[in-house]
Amino acid sequence: MSKAPRPFKLAVPDADLDVLHQKLELARFPDELEGAGWEYGTPLADMKRLTEHWKNGFNWRKTEAEINKLPMFTRDIEVEGFGTLNVHFVHQVSDVRNAIPLLFVHGWLGSFLEVRKILPMLTAGGEDHPSFHVVAPSLPGFAFSEAPHKPGFRGPQYAELLNKLMLSLGYDEYVYQGGDWGHIIGKHAAFQYAHKHIKAWHTNMPWSIRPTFMEFPLIYIRTFLAFFFDKAFKELIASAPLQMARKTGYLKVQSTRPQTLGYSLADSPVGLLGWMYEKFVAGSDNYPWTEDEGTSMSLPPSPFPPSPPLSPPLRLSPSPSFLLEWISIYYFSRAGPTASTRIYYEMSGGGQWAIGRSPGWTTIPLGVSYFPREIPFPRIWVGTIGNVVVESEHDKGGHFPAFEVPEKLVADVRAMFGRGGPAHGVVPGKDGYDG
Repeated sequence: MSKAPRPFKLAVPDADLDVLHQKLELARFPDELEGAGWEYGTPLADMKRLTEHWKNGFNWRKTEAEINKLPMFTRDIEVEGFGTLNVHFVHQVSDVRNAIPLLFVHGWLGSFLEVRKILPMLTAGGEDHPSFHVVAPSLPGFAFSEAPHKPGFRGPQYAELLNKLMLSLGYDEYVYQGGDWGHIIGKHAAFQYAHKHIKAWHTNMPWSIRPTFMEFPLIYIRTFLAFFFDKAFKELIASAPLQMARKTGYLKVQSTRPQTLGYSLADSPVGLLGWMYEKFVAGSDNYPWTEDEGTSMSLPPSPFPPSPPLSPPLRLSPSPSFLLEWISIYYFSRAGPTASTRIYYEMSGGGQWAIGRSPGWTTIPLGVSYFPREIPFPRIWVGTIGNVVVESEHDKGGHFPAFEVPEKLVADVRAMFGRGGPAHGVVPGKDGYDG
């Protein structure tokens, strides 16, 4: 291990690739009810097609070479009470002298790969938009970052590790962007390091909380009135329990028994594929997940709300290489795929409390982007997250906007921090413009 950043190159051993192909060759599939479609979970036909492509059509070495084009590093970060963890991260420095340091944080199902498409856009200079120095870490236990070795690694610890990473790279003041766990960890990071280090943040998954009169009296009153005068709000609230029950079974399992599930995820690549593929389909907005990204898929409208059955079956192209690239990152990850699921257990206390609970409200500027296939939360509750200064709504995009609609997410970030934006100049001496 090293205290200084070390260049990282991904090189999966041939022996590991051989084991993967042996397991795919020996895969045993379950039966399936006639006409089940998506109602019972991932369809058998899709799984057979994906497994066959993973086994005989997917070129990992080609994928590995493309990943290695990213500027990747590792660095040792000490976390109080948990010792030192070796953290993997992407770090792209802009050519713009006054570029804004930006920490980009992924979530589960995602990885550091989510930054790949937005990296050249964020770091690009221009007279009409700001530029950023971008740091995109793999969370502990994800991809090629070392996993915590004992229980209790929660929001404050993730925030501490990420902040220390930024400080170690010379970014004493910076801004933050995240979705999924990146959003939830962002609330902890903003609460712990607001103003001194984190100057503003942006989220593409505005996981809000139900307001109380004591904490948010105005939002509480607006909520009360919405029950009488806002039909869309009433429908959303009424459908939420059923939607959560139907769509978050994985969350319950990973929040309570991640180790039990983990034996299947670690041992069976087909099991890992089936478990994650369903969530990719549900969370993305008709995204092709193909090598050329030009093949359309047939998906129903967004399931939130109301929730139509997930049928007709998804139609994939013969080369779903991007999907298998993401799954392979989990399969070949440093600690194995089980480690990434434990974040649900730790952040919920084993299912004792809500994952999205807030550590506190902060006054630093917060930007919000809404994408149609993301989990919907009542817009009038967004103020419970933080000091919202800008909101943007889009007609396309889902849970992975940095990959699905990168230009839309980048445009929102640029608008927030660019000249005339509500968070322009929040990092002293760094406005993103050269000169």
